[in-house]
Amino acid sequence: MTVQIPRGTQDILPGEVEKWNYIENTAKKICENYQYREIRTPIFEYTELFQKGVGDTTDIVQKEMYTFDDRGGRSLTLRPEGTAPVVRSFIGHKMFGNAVQPVKLYYNGPMFRYERPQAGRFRQFVQFGVEALGSEDPAIDAEVIALAMDIYKQLGLKNVKLVINSLGDKESRLRHREALIDHFKPHIGEFCADCQKRLEQNPLRILDCKKDHDHPLMKTAPSILDYLNDASKAYFDKVLQFLGTLGIPYEIDPGLVRGLDYYVHTCFEIMSNAEGFGAITTLCGGGRYNGLVEEMGGPETPGIGFALSIERLLAALDAEGIELPVGHRTDCYVVAIGEETKPAAFKLLQALRSAGFSADQDYLGRKVKAQFKAADRVKAAFVAVIGEEELRAGKASVRNMATGEQKELPLEGFITAFKDMANRGEA
Repeated sequence: MTVQIPRGTQDILPGEVEKWNYIENTAKKICENYQYREIRTPIFEYTELFQKGVGDTTDIVQKEMYTFDDRGGRSLTLRPEGTAPVVRSFIGHKMFGNAVQPVKLYYNGPMFRYERPQAGRFRQFVQFGVEALGSEDPAIDAEVIALAMDIYKQLGLKNVKLVINSLGDKESRLRHREALIDHFKPHIGEFCADCQKRLEQNPLRILDCKKDHDHPLMKTAPSILDYLNDASKAYFDKVLQFLGTLGIPYEIDPGLVRGLDYYVHTCFEIMSNAEGFGAITTLCGGGRYNGLVEEMGGPETPGIGFALSIERLLAALDAEGIELPVGHRTDCYVVAIGEETKPAAFKLLQALRSAGFSADQDYLGRKVKAQFKAADRVKAAFVAVIGEEELRAGKASVRNMATGEQKELPLEGFITAFKDMANRGEA
């Protein structure tokens, strides 16, 4: 019986891996330009971390986590998102005491959620995210958004839009919460079981319901923007002002929410407008979470961040027909003619690699013609041939595969001569 790959996972094969590396390296370089530094956290954590950091009432915690007991009976969970582990590390390593503030971090790695697989959604998926901890300046909200937009821009995406909203401060949210309860309560029986539970626990999450999003009451629900106090309005206006200064267009959506109590002020999503992209248009989501560090046992520390899906980014690139500048590179393919030439060819191969060139040779005992075909298949720029005559003369015959020109180079000092030839692209 053949063992199949688990549902909701994927193999990323040669030819595709290069695209992933290019995207991740581009994002990392942008983060470094913004002075964000990489952090790596474990793939599994104690379950309690996500119950606190994601929220007991969320679908992620209630329905989607991969949770198991270890041999000591401790409950562990494969991480479903990246913010809670980063905040846990921030507290545990007392980064709030770092001399350089705010603490600006980025992460990249696999996350796990048990949900129905579909286009652009997997049970194991890769998130790239940033977190800025320690500043309540509206400018850093704009910085985080600009960083995310820069990633998509530098990768060539054009059909993207920024959607933004304010959740206000605690006072504003409390007033909005009461208005939501009054709005939905008379007809809550028309909503799904999850929404009925959310009415008292967390009514803001009703607005996020996928089952009842077409219910008429959703369209007439009280807008958080109508309940912002003066301080919250001023904060939101400053964020929008900074975005305007940077020339970043945005669309305000009062229905864009984050359900957990520690999310305040700015929340945003970046979406694809590309034709044929699919039903799931969100590429990236983020927001400000000023109460999360405190909720998890640390000192009161404001924070803001975002997470983007690499899989959805790749889908958006495909939808816009964007080809990334990646490919397999072979600088030189070494061809050995005859058994006695193999040691010299193998030595030359390793010398090329040690000098920083991408090089390969035949390991299947193929004839000379077949070896040249193999060099073509790997798109070798040059082929170095060592036959019996070349071996006796202490030389290798080097062919430029683009022009067909050929030149003999001495085996002694071959690398120096080959470097010069490769730099000039001649044979």
